[in-house]
Amino acid sequence: MNGVAMSLTASTALSPFELLAMNHQSSTKSLYPPELLGMRGNHPGSFEIAHALSRNGARWAEPTNQTDPDYDLVVVGGGISGLSAAYFYKQRHGENSRILIIDNHDDFGGHAKRNEFTVNGKQLIGYGGSQSIADPNSWSSVGKKLLKDVGIHTERFYDHFDGNYFKDRKLGRGLYFSRDQYGKDFVSDNILGKEIKHNDQEIINIINAYPIAKDSKTALFKLLSETENYLEGMGSQEDIINLLRQTSYSDYLRQYVNVPEEVVLLYRDMSRGLWGIGWDALSALDAYKSQMPGTLGLDLKIAEQNYDRDEPYIFHFPDGNAGFARSIVRKLIPSAIPGRTMEDLVKARVDYSRLDLDSSMVRIRLNSSAIKVQHTPSEKAVDVTYINDGRSYRVRSANVIMACYNNIIPDICPEMPQIQKEAISYATKMPLVYISIAVRNWNAFSNLGYRSFYIPQPSLMHSFGLDFPVSMGGYNFTQNPDQPTVIHGTHVPLDPDKGLNAREQCIAGRTKLYEMSFDYFENKIVSQMTGALGDGGFDAERDISAITVNRWPHGYAYEYLDYSDPVEFNENNGPHIAGRAQMGRISIANSDASASAYLTGAIDAADRAVNEQLIL
Repeated sequence: MNGVAMSLTASTALSPFELLAMNHQSSTKSLYPPELLGMRGNHPGSFEIAHALSRNGARWAEPTNQTDPDYDLVVVGGGISGLSAAYFYKQRHGENSRILIIDNHDDFGGHAKRNEFTVNGKQLIGYGGSQSIADPNSWSSVGKKLLKDVGIHTERFYDHFDGNYFKDRKLGRGLYFSRDQYGKDFVSDNILGKEIKHNDQEIINIINAYPIAKDSKTALFKLLSETENYLEGMGSQEDIINLLRQTSYSDYLRQYVNVPEEVVLLYRDMSRGLWGIGWDALSALDAYKSQMPGTLGLDLKIAEQNYDRDEPYIFHFPDGNAGFARSIVRKLIPSAIPGRTMEDLVKARVDYSRLDLDSSMVRIRLNSSAIKVQHTPSEKAVDVTYINDGRSYRVRSANVIMACYNNIIPDICPEMPQIQKEAISYATKMPLVYISIAVRNWNAFSNLGYRSFYIPQPSLMHSFGLDFPVSMGGYNFTQNPDQPTVIHGTHVPLDPDKGLNAREQCIAGRTKLYEMSFDYFENKIVSQMTGALGDGGFDAERDISAITVNRWPHGYAYEYLDYSDPVEFNENNGPHIAGRAQMGRISIANSDASASAYLTGAIDAADRAVNEQLIL
């Protein structure tokens, strides 16, 4: 179809859309992926083969003979975990190790995605996925060493990040009430996380102006101004902790703080960006640890406060953790990315034609979807079959590391025991959409006095605003409102307030996400930005230059939650331990296998998987 030769067995047929997606893989090869607009992330052409395999049981005719040379290591998945695994293996097995990394996307980095735009002759760089290097001082020794090995020195971000940027420009955090939900578009200061003391008249005036009912205003003021212990006399410390663990924060506000539903809904969606789920499916205990209103008087003695950051959240490349991914690739394939420092990475242009050369010891093969990974009869090697440009190929390797989406691995590895398949199936990725909106200016933000907006009960984005004020490597963050910049928006598709736990909501949200067209996103983005910024002089037709929607139906790795999972499950104990079990010469490395949605989880998983293979 469309000139693409198909090698699908006659017993299973793919839809025309799936067939055309294979042709898309070929047609984008000559393009520069970071500059592509429209639907990115899991873009058309990246997921259809996997869906045909896992959902429809599709099977492809395998090559009779081996089509690729032998490798010491094949890594399935070119995200942070896969790239780290390749680096560790080369470092520990030897510089002459032959390594092949295959990935189903047209770019490397996995969720660490880079978006580029050119507006009014100015290059704009944004992040379309994995955002920042969080709390690097708490990383494992392996993770800390990897940062230094690839040239990332986090202390330099203190110079690159302008900590006074928003304060100097008097830009606060805004709250946008949409016409759809509140009868009119209204923008004001976001005081939902403040603690009111001494009847602060300014805060009272802000609350009184909110387009909510009078009793909701009264309840919101009381919620923010009182530190009452709403569970006083309801049992022992252990009883109260168990009650909080088994009660969602939304229900806690309803049942124990006794606030109107309108106030509950103001808070419900605040947690989506950080947790990937709303407060209707997160526990009141998590709310207490996060110091949410209504929990401040609960005087609990909990040994570990997981949500206090010891370090500022400033370790951010202009392209997010795509900068980290590029730093690893530059070490693996130096000719593909010029430069030597973390600063010169920012404006470096990747030569994608050099990622997969016969002469390289390490090769990255994009637009390639693995469909079968199985030991040879002798069990001394592993055959990996993959699809590229609609054709099937087979490569043999002494070792294989599966660093791809965890839940697809049982469909790719036929030797996996049933008990391991069941362990992997327990968790599901949390869907996430990061939207990059290139604007010709941000005057409307400046005129209104806001850097960003939180949107309760959103029609799409639950937040959007200016990026981190980071300037480095000759790339300068916008310095005045007349300049173009990238606005970052976040959408987490869920199905809230229906009694569904986190996993069930993520599955329902993922289904919704696949049904959303780019036109749908575009219309909603324009509508929301116009509603929030209209009084600041925003004109979408004039001010928006381009939009890139980074769609991640399989986004955040699943982390165990008090409200949805057994109390004994944590990063060191849970189904993910059995799910990541080594299968001979096949090991599993991805953030899912660590039950951690952060970089450190992906890196530590890579370290473990490589060590498993090196002791064979």
